[in-house]
Amino acid sequence: MTPVELSRTVLRAVRRAVDAGELDVDVPARVGVAPPGPGGCGDYATGVALQLARPAGQPPYRVAQVLRAHLAAADGIADVVLTGPGFLNISLHRTAPADLVAEVLRRGTRYGFADADADANASTAAGGTLQLRCAPDPRALVVADATARILRSQGVAVRVGCTSPPPFEWTTVLGVHLDADADAGAHSRPAEEIRPVPAPGDVLALGRDAGRWALLHPAAHDRPRTGGEHLVQRESNPLFRVRYAHARSRALARNAADLGFAAEPGPVDHAHGIHALLADHPRVLAAAAAHRAPDRLARHLVAVADAALPFLPTVLPRGGEKPSAAHRARLALAEAAGTVLAGGLTLLGIDAPDHL
Repeated sequence: MTPVELSRTVLRAVRRAVDAGELDVDVPARVGVAPPGPGGCGDYATGVALQLARPAGQPPYRVAQVLRAHLAAADGIADVVLTGPGFLNISLHRTAPADLVAEVLRRGTRYGFADADADANASTAAGGTLQLRCAPDPRALVVADATARILRSQGVAVRVGCTSPPPFEWTTVLGVHLDADADAGAHSRPAEEIRPVPAPGDVLALGRDAGRWALLHPAAHDRPRTGGEHLVQRESNPLFRVRYAHARSRALARNAADLGFAAEPGPVDHAHGIHALLADHPRVLAAAAAHRAPDRLARHLVAVADAALPFLPTVLPRGGEKPSAAHRARLALAEAAGTVLAGGLTLLGIDAPDHL
């Protein structure tokens, strides 16, 4: 269950409580869920009970007790614990690894995206189109562009503008899209400023992919490096490791086809923590969107690649081995990892070549 799906599950619990006469409130258009803070537990927490307490005329803890009963009965939820003045701490049922891999392969590079109907409602629920505005600086432009891509994956309508027209080559070389009428619209929210620490040197010399990675991989408050280390084809370069892991996963699929077998999700021994990273991908996308932090996605892709690279050599049969269910399951996991890497790179505006 993704954060967006969980948010909708919480909303359904509120509607059921209202329909049952347990709460007398207007159902909000949207509620927030996030990893629990200090003193919390479980996978996610929400303060919706505190939000509804005043209009309901009841203490937050009582509202939380009402909602807990409805949430605990929802599919995909293992437990709901109340903490503090009325926070709902939600534990999710663990998806079987094979089911997780099947879900990634089914959704493809849109794994972790908000559902289509959530997409349609998100901008309305949030009060209109989100405006991102940045200074005419290469890093600000790229961070704003990548942030907009990630927000759109979570169902948020976004437009990106610049305080003054940037040089043409900045947008063309770095693949930045600006909306000419980004500040238009009577029902739009006030613009949010994107202000990362500027990059030193000439980032355009790196080209689009390496240039964008150099600007996006560090956190916004850190000064990025823009030297030739981003172009070297070796393991010391995180971008190379991410793209190489993706290309290797695609090569394994081609080699398996030559050997006459295809991917089939199943149990995998010694998966190097890949399943946990794949399961965390929707949360990472949601957090990167919420905090306007594409660097979170970039670092997550490095973690996926670093877990996948030592696993990939175990996928194909060796010597006289015949392809087995174990090989098909390993191939499915490798393809799922490659899919997440491809989808994440695309959201960052970086190519994910099948051959490297």
